[in-house]
Amino acid sequence: MSPPAERALILAPRGRDAIVAKGILREARIHADICLDLPELLQGIHGGADVAVVTEEALHGVDSRELAGFVATQPPWSDFPFIVLTRHGGGLERNPTAAQLTEKLGNVSFLERPFHPTTLVSVVQTGLRGRRRQHECRRLNEELELRVNERTAELAAANRQLLAQIEEREQVEQTLRQMQRLEAVGQLTSGVAHDFNNLLTVVLGNVAFLEKGLAEAGVDGKLARRLGYMRTAAERGAKLTDQLLSFSRRQRLAPKALDLNETVAGMRDLLQSTMGGSIRIETRLSHDLWPALVDPTQLELAVLNLAINARDAMQIGGTLSVATANASLQPPLYPEEPPAGDYVEISVTDTGVGMSDEVRAKAFEPFFTTKGIGKGSGLGLSQVLGFAKQSGGGLRIASRPGQGTAIRIYLPRAETPAEAGAGPAPPISADGSRGRTILLVDDDHAVREVTAAMLRELGYVVREAGSGGAALDLLEREPGVDLMLIDFAMPGMSGAEVARHVRARRPALPILFITGFADRTALTGVGEAQIVGKPFVDSELVDKVRLALSAGAGNVVRLRR
Repeated sequence: MSPPAERALILAPRGRDAIVAKGILREARIHADICLDLPELLQGIHGGADVAVVTEEALHGVDSRELAGFVATQPPWSDFPFIVLTRHGGGLERNPTAAQLTEKLGNVSFLERPFHPTTLVSVVQTGLRGRRRQHECRRLNEELELRVNERTAELAAANRQLLAQIEEREQVEQTLRQMQRLEAVGQLTSGVAHDFNNLLTVVLGNVAFLEKGLAEAGVDGKLARRLGYMRTAAERGAKLTDQLLSFSRRQRLAPKALDLNETVAGMRDLLQSTMGGSIRIETRLSHDLWPALVDPTQLELAVLNLAINARDAMQIGGTLSVATANASLQPPLYPEEPPAGDYVEISVTDTGVGMSDEVRAKAFEPFFTTKGIGKGSGLGLSQVLGFAKQSGGGLRIASRPGQGTAIRIYLPRAETPAEAGAGPAPPISADGSRGRTILLVDDDHAVREVTAAMLRELGYVVREAGSGGAALDLLEREPGVDLMLIDFAMPGMSGAEVARHVRARRPALPILFITGFADRTALTGVGEAQIVGKPFVDSELVDKVRLALSAGAGNVVRLRR
């Protein structure tokens, strides 16, 4: 009997880690088997498993030569994924023993305990997807090798053509492996960003309460300044989280038809002040430019990111060129390029030091930088790539050492004319919602506590639930609930599933989602006005709650399956 498809193995001989991990994966509909020792794990791997979850201590003090031999002798198409659960405080930077496992296991991800169930599921799903693509690559290799053998036997004179096909196949395999690695990092950073945003919500929320309390008590001075430092640090952490979400392509975008010529013209003063007086700025704007479908704010941030990189590459003096053009592209040659089709191009070109082939190959890897320590996070280009890909486009780089760099962003062509500049937002009507009842659903107790405190200070009656099931039970007992505020990423029953059950029971009840990231495929049909991003502040929370309560039935979530 053949082994089940996409099977995970768990080796955690001590404690309840194995049972807990299997339960979490079962809730996510991932088949998982528990192994009692290393020989049973190897037997399962040879039997057709697709990913292995192993605790760090399970690999200590045992003969792992057979495991190392399996990793070293895998066929070219195979790169079996391992996930090592390290002890608390056992991250790579503080755990050289764990770091040594990278050489032994090869394709290994590390997850520090205790972990969030969503993060474990995300990492395992990433491993399963990678293994699935390896099998697809294996089938592709077998088909290509069969064709090579047939053509070699039939026509020896076609040897050059066959060698070209083999070279092309190797390039495809290399590109596929790079895409798998980038996707794995993107999925992992997305889960980390979600957990980090929960922490920042608690920090910023409590800092706001402390600042308000000090202001009411008339206290000023050193303590108030220290709170200000805490707020600034937390806000910088939120900005870094946004960069991680941009790389993993899970940031929230609000695309609209946009005239890129107007965008470039409007950014000229900002670019000049950023570049300084020693750098000359040129703009080349195409006539009859198509409108682009893009989030204007994120586009400006991407262009500014590229301009800052260009400034650093030019060191002292030089020319920065920003241009627009219509582009009809052929099929891509590199993974960062968009599919074939019509796009609107915006390019940023510098006269700096340029890139070598080695630097060009690593340019889009997260945290890769050629700048000195403290001068760059290495997320700039990967963030721009994530934005372009999530927008439906891509990037191209042209660069040579000593001859500067040109980076072209390709954005989808909009079918409608570009919109005029947005006017001021309509004012929110006088607040008549005080005293209304809100059902708050969040599995994180600290986040739920600070959010509930914010809402109660605003005059609302708050009912709390720590899971989707508890929320539905409470909704049955509380017919007077006027609004639901639901965390999107929860173990067991997600926010989307809770919303579907609520819609079946009370179709007119308005719903808002609070989330550290927004999976746009799962949240199809949910507008930006129905999403409160973590970490949030009082103003955003109160505005969206008031708007939802005033809109009533018009703010009902219509999630599509």
